[in-house]
Amino acid sequence: MKLFETIEVALGGRSYKIYVGSGILSTIGDRVKSIPRCGRKAIVITNPTILNLFGEVVRESFLKARFEYHFLEVPDGEEYKSLEMASKLYNELLAVDAQRFDPIIAFGGGVIGDLAGFVAATYMRGVPLVQVPTTLLAQVDSSVGGKVAVNHPRGKNLIGCFYQPNFVLTDVTTLKTLPKLELKAGFAEVIKYGFLQGEEFLSFLEKNLESILKLDEELVSRVVSECCRIKARIVEEDERDFGRRAILNYGHTIGHAIEALTGYRRFLHGEAISVGMVCAAFIAHEFGLIDRSLVDRHIRLLKRAGLPLKLPELDANAILNQIVVDKKRRGEANIFVLLKAVGSPVVVGISSRIVSKALEDVRRLD
Repeated sequence: MKLFETIEVALGGRSYKIYVGSGILSTIGDRVKSIPRCGRKAIVITNPTILNLFGEVVRESFLKARFEYHFLEVPDGEEYKSLEMASKLYNELLAVDAQRFDPIIAFGGGVIGDLAGFVAATYMRGVPLVQVPTTLLAQVDSSVGGKVAVNHPRGKNLIGCFYQPNFVLTDVTTLKTLPKLELKAGFAEVIKYGFLQGEEFLSFLEKNLESILKLDEELVSRVVSECCRIKARIVEEDERDFGRRAILNYGHTIGHAIEALTGYRRFLHGEAISVGMVCAAFIAHEFGLIDRSLVDRHIRLLKRAGLPLKLPELDANAILNQIVVDKKRRGEANIFVLLKAVGSPVVVGISSRIVSKALEDVRRLD
């Protein structure tokens, strides 16, 4: 067992820590016990795969810490991040007599983190929440920052709120059980941070890509810690997404549209974001912000990571119509996070003509 780093998210009375380490899942019981006024009943919301792989470690940890515990299972799949599943979980919480200070532990990937976080935020007007992310995407992004939500048929994460966890426990050894496709999809969010943060981190990713994807423990821990640190600083500056935090949506405007238009079944989230970043790079080029060399740098790195680059066979108008319900839209402008350079993101309104032209450029990629 090794604790690599503890990262503070400084939000005044809502501050919390992110623990990044190897083999630290077994400490979950003692860490939950340290939550102020914590109840003695731990509710673990997870999926069958994670429960089968790691359930025994969590059970033993809660037993050792003298917690009563209950596992509530959610099937795998983005389609279960819904109000219907949230309602089912409320019923199950009531069935085990979960009380106001009994903690909910979100134990899984991004779907579990968002759904369990939304349930924790709304059950009895809010109960303690602990995020225990088990996928790369969740470890570097969705478990940090307090965004919790469920999807609506018309769009992703349209129903939700901001609800910070009491802490985040990230054990990088859980990544070893991920299917390679899901690991690669999570790496799309890592690449996003590289383009947003600056040349040093992006060059590090380009240099060490293959070793990171082979899950070299030291390199992966460094990557997860750095991404969490980047996001923590942005969240501290703009907790409720009124300003700078919007840059974290790089690649997400079209990525979310692709997910919604394909019913959340054809692409993993990271795969859609990969295509969304390529689209954003072409939009920035068409808008005159960057030259073609930075577009090509996106393509090379994402391709090396085994991520998709091209748009699915979706009509450009369908994508533009889907963007209309995007949470970032303001009036008639299509709001995009674009780059002026590596490490220099901007939020700008883009005409539908430029978006359509960029989508056609992406469609023509080899």
